[in-house]
Amino acid sequence: MSKDNHQHSQSSPETSGELIEYRVQGLSCPNCTREMQEEIQKLDHGNNARLSYNSGKLTLSPHVNLSRVETILKSDGARIVYAPQTALSAASAEVQPIHSSHAHGSAQGHDHEHGHDHAHEHSHGGIGSMKWLLSISAVFYLFTFLLEGIVAEPVVIALYAGAMILSGYTTFLRGLRNLTRYKFNMDTLMTVALVGAVIIGEWREATLVAILFGLNELLEGYGMNRARQSMEALLAAAPKEAELWKDGQTQRVPIESLTPGDVVRVRPGEKIPSDGAITQGTGAVNEAAITGESVPVTKREGDAVFGGSVSTDGVLYIAISKAYEDSSLAKIMHLVQEAQDSKTPTELFIDKFAKYYTPAIMIIALAVTLIPPLLLNQPWMTWIYQGLSILIVGCPCSLVLSSPIALVSGMTRAARNGILIKGGVHLEQLGRLEAIAFDKTGTLTKGEPAVYAETVYDETKFYAVVGALEQSSLHPLAKAVMKHLEIKNPQCMFNEPQQITVLPGEGIRAEVGGKLFWVGSEEVLKHVNGQQDHIRAVEDDIRRMKAQGYTIVAAVSEDRVLGQFGLADEIRPETSTVVRKLHEAGITDTVMLTGDHEQSAQAIAKQSGVARVFASLLPEQKVAKIKELSSRKKTGMVGDGINDAPALAAADLGIAMGKGTDSAIETADVVLMQDHLGKLPGAIKTARRVNQIIKWNIGLSLSLKAIALLLTIPGWLTLWIAIISDMGATIIVTLLGLTILLGKDQELKSGY
Repeated sequence: MSKDNHQHSQSSPETSGELIEYRVQGLSCPNCTREMQEEIQKLDHGNNARLSYNSGKLTLSPHVNLSRVETILKSDGARIVYAPQTALSAASAEVQPIHSSHAHGSAQGHDHEHGHDHAHEHSHGGIGSMKWLLSISAVFYLFTFLLEGIVAEPVVIALYAGAMILSGYTTFLRGLRNLTRYKFNMDTLMTVALVGAVIIGEWREATLVAILFGLNELLEGYGMNRARQSMEALLAAAPKEAELWKDGQTQRVPIESLTPGDVVRVRPGEKIPSDGAITQGTGAVNEAAITGESVPVTKREGDAVFGGSVSTDGVLYIAISKAYEDSSLAKIMHLVQEAQDSKTPTELFIDKFAKYYTPAIMIIALAVTLIPPLLLNQPWMTWIYQGLSILIVGCPCSLVLSSPIALVSGMTRAARNGILIKGGVHLEQLGRLEAIAFDKTGTLTKGEPAVYAETVYDETKFYAVVGALEQSSLHPLAKAVMKHLEIKNPQCMFNEPQQITVLPGEGIRAEVGGKLFWVGSEEVLKHVNGQQDHIRAVEDDIRRMKAQGYTIVAAVSEDRVLGQFGLADEIRPETSTVVRKLHEAGITDTVMLTGDHEQSAQAIAKQSGVARVFASLLPEQKVAKIKELSSRKKTGMVGDGINDAPALAAADLGIAMGKGTDSAIETADVVLMQDHLGKLPGAIKTARRVNQIIKWNIGLSLSLKAIALLLTIPGWLTLWIAIISDMGATIIVTLLGLTILLGKDQELKSGY
């Protein structure tokens, strides 16, 4: 991109709401990231800047002085990553951003270069160099430890100092800079602790503090990097090029250049570039990138396909219906990236807590150092040592890591299973649900009628007449009846009816074999002449069917009723298992909300295992019922994302079923990208586990620190105990957060 073009593309960003996004490497901790964001926001035009530790992304106005931004990032050892093909000078602002976004963002410029450099960089230039420096420092430390008492003390001190400098000089420099700015964070704590330990001659402990603090940072980076890489592996589903088919020729083009109406050729093993429909060809398509289900789905001419899906065994010609930036996959990826950047109430609380916690620890350490010697005539060296130990114990590393690794891991696992969660706050809410309300049609049921009962009075004519009159109808009830007849007798052929007439509100009338017949609702019974006893018996049978919630399709001739079918919305095969699994997962109340009549709703509720039913509801009554439920319990609403939008918005958490539909993606807080409920119990279990691990992490971090601090009362706290307490908490918090990525969810697929 030329400089002129780059500047032109960024014109009037303040009025258009345009922002540029860059990838940043080397963010050492959430607290440091927040402080750098605050500094960037103080720059001219920087008030909208966002720096995310979770995703490693920087978003800011193109008018911000990028050189000053780089200086701020460099203060923590972080840097902007330039795309390899455009590694231009930051000073000239000729950089390659990840993407430009307007107001609410766009998915069109998702960075596809993440295969080049994933290393989480810390102050030493990356995980690789950090490992080497820490390894060399550890060898120095062990070598020096063995030499104590053998060589002269100045040599021992020099070796310890060398190991300390190798592993901790960047922490020391950052800490000194923070002290000059009266900023108190974990680097400041460690710097004061290191200087204090050196002053009182505790070289061995000071060196170990430096090495283990470096190891702490390495673990933080590794944990967050693993979570980010798992997320980036999902985002790698985005195709980069497509074979444009035009005038019998193919041409490789970037997917960004495709427009609706273009036809592309997709060969086996290739990714479908954007949403569209097959114009030619048949083959299996793996839609795991959208739905999380790895079993390929057979697609034929006319079938819709999603961008990012993979053709597994056939050459497909696809007419593109959407530009890539408007495709389901692009929207999903953009929402997933946004989800990483959102902060939960827990994270916001920890951020605020850490802001005051660190200065408080320094004050406590100072009080422990000064009060016993000054007021109680205790030895200075003993209490200086205790004060330094408190500084190390008080390091908030494990506390600030309690939430982000677990949240990103949870959202990654959900996305890997085709469950789109639009932010950590929604993941937390999903794990706190106590009640779930379901829409009936299209959610608990397939939204398609099926024959559940039949009463036949004239078997020789009933099926033949119904088949003849319904075979050409496009009405959903007619299709369901024909499907039922095909199952009963697959080889059956029906006569062509004559003089077909549609009767509004009743059904259809036609001649078959020279005789008149009617097929439709129970209203067609009025066309039967005579036989009142027979009619009354039929009406009794129909009343019994309707009491069970069935819709009636009857067939009659001029002189008698031939029979009737009872139809109902077909329940999804997995519904009853899902409802049972939800109860096992801790959902105490399951409710059905539907506009259908009471009998039909009760029939579905009985089959599904839903505890309570509210039928014959208008849309506004559904919203009122959701608000009532939410006032008593944390309530989620599950719907299809189209006609349930008001109820989804009114619930504590809106969960839409969509299989990639735009309306579902836009409407709800959580989207099940499959066309069934099978993965909902697993998603709730994952969310509950995330919440539980965050609580464990916070409790563990604070408990270990509290226990260590209590040891100062009898004077038992040592630097060794402080180091083990701080590092142990960080290791456990990191590993617990990553365990969320392990294991495989049990899938309750449609047809279970």
